[in-house]
Amino acid sequence: MTPDAKEVYLALGSNMGNRKQNLTEAIAYLAQRVRVARCSSIYDTEPVGNTDQPRFLNMVCRIYTSLEPRALLSLAKGIESKMGRVFGKVNAPRPIDIDILIYRDLVLNTPDLVIPHPRMTRRAFVLVPLAEIAPGLKHPTSGKAIKQLLSELPGAEDIVKWEND
Repeated sequence: MTPDAKEVYLALGSNMGNRKQNLTEAIAYLAQRVRVARCSSIYDTEPVGNTDQPRFLNMVCRIYTSLEPRALLSLAKGIESKMGRVFGKVNAPRPIDIDILIYRDLVLNTPDLVIPHPRMTRRAFVLVPLAEIAPGLKHPTSGKAIKQLLSELPGAEDIVKWEND
């Protein structure tokens, strides 16, 4: 890894096909271009928004990359496409979803990319696995630790680790 590698947190989710295999495959694709340092446990969660779809498996990974934010977004979207995600319909079922949650302490707000992820603080399925691997990580805009954001979010107790059958 290059000396200019930046610490980044990604959320991964899958609710189509073999969900566990999809997460594993996405991590393998990511590892071809970035250093995957640590991944959370996997959590089985209800869909948000469009609830008329299968349950998700969700996790968070800490990576190190020298890719700039837009290049990382392009990598994530390329992996999603390669794995069969169809773009266009919001909150539709998908084999893989990869979101950039936090990119160091960067705050970025453009039409195609917002960092930190704009809805992460309202999503227990993101904060629970993120708190598992980085409880003291500070949210770049609120300055609050992830474990504090999680403690302030109702419904977090409903997010449970997935038990592989």
